[in-house]
Amino acid sequence: MTPRQTPMTAPMEPPAHGLRPGTARAAMSYPKFRLVFIGLALSQIGTWMQNVTLPAYIQDRTGRPALVGVAIAVQLGPLLLFSIPAGALADKVSKQRLMLAMQSASAVLTLGTAYLVATEANVWWIFAVQAGIGTANALNAPAFQASMPLLVHRSDLPGAISLNSAMINGTRVMGPVGAAVLGAAGLSIAGIFVINSISYVAFIVALVLVSMPDVKADTLVRGWRQLGVGLQIARGRLVLSRLLVGMFSFSAISLIYVGLFPSVAELNFGIAADSSAYRWLYATWGLGAFFGAISVGTFLSRFHRRVLIVRGLTGYAVALAVFSQLRDDVSPFAVGFVLGFCYFMTATAITTSLQLNLRDGERASVMPLWFMVFGGTVPIGNLIGGVLFEIVGPRTVLGVGAAWALFLAWWLDLRRQPPSAFLSEADGGETPPDLVPRRA
Repeated sequence: MTPRQTPMTAPMEPPAHGLRPGTARAAMSYPKFRLVFIGLALSQIGTWMQNVTLPAYIQDRTGRPALVGVAIAVQLGPLLLFSIPAGALADKVSKQRLMLAMQSASAVLTLGTAYLVATEANVWWIFAVQAGIGTANALNAPAFQASMPLLVHRSDLPGAISLNSAMINGTRVMGPVGAAVLGAAGLSIAGIFVINSISYVAFIVALVLVSMPDVKADTLVRGWRQLGVGLQIARGRLVLSRLLVGMFSFSAISLIYVGLFPSVAELNFGIAADSSAYRWLYATWGLGAFFGAISVGTFLSRFHRRVLIVRGLTGYAVALAVFSQLRDDVSPFAVGFVLGFCYFMTATAITTSLQLNLRDGERASVMPLWFMVFGGTVPIGNLIGGVLFEIVGPRTVLGVGAAWALFLAWWLDLRRQPPSAFLSEADGGETPPDLVPRRA
């Protein structure tokens, strides 16, 4: 059985902004989107201050890459476990209230992390609290991704997704830089976590001020069977299943270094995980990811996303192969920038293609699968990768990831798929690459 759609909000009127549809500038012309975007960006700066600091803290305190992998697993693992139930929950309750509750819970649990670090508690207590934060994030994510795209007209969705990805990676730069500056000024690691807790207020305020659209799907199934609606939709539309399977394997095999970044820095480049050099290296990689994400909605917007996916995966494979073999503490900055650029240019193009092949009422059911394969799979790779780092070393593990990315550049070439594999243009789907007008 397939889901019926019952929109709870009227379709948004065609945009009158006078800008080229689908660009980042067009998306920012919507006041509600702009306010939520700014609030989330301020919150994300604090989040990335903690995300770069906590793994480095675990690496410095324990000297065990495997435990760094555990730290990432407990934070991202709930995405794998709870994303589908969270999507079903988001279709039953107010998405806005659910997001407010989860953001508030995350703020309180982050304060708990600060206390545990300040008192040098057992790291397993820290892992337990991080699992709570990860669970709140898993319950929040489907509701947010089902609501945020509705703040702009569907024709401007590519620009909104590009901006959102760029914001995540821009804050990925500002967070580590802010942590490095505050650390140099004498602020403790626990103090950095307190600032992260306070930063949640910015997004909470934006959610209070903006009335988020709430489109629900009226499905023909009930109870526990409703959890499988997203899988039914993905199986019935080849482009969705291909993108989801491809991202699952990419996250598990080719993104291992993301969570284990401090271990790679120490073992391959001789850069201490607790040093400012490490934070600058991470920020440089994040800066590349920022430009890669924003490029999809700006200077690369003239290229179809199916083209960008292939080129991005190819460039990523080459950059990761080089990055894995570096042995000095200077060249990783330049290569890391290119690696970050290719990574999030590809991820943004894939996310955009996925979203544009979904009807509005399908997002709450299918996007949980995206969180599972993109974020939820990373902890599996990190757990296995952390052990393999200690057995065979990072260079071999990352080399395998580079080879797999090169294979995916061929396997995820959607230009070879028939029109029936995609959502039709009449339903809001993408224009095929051969019909996209060429721009100077």
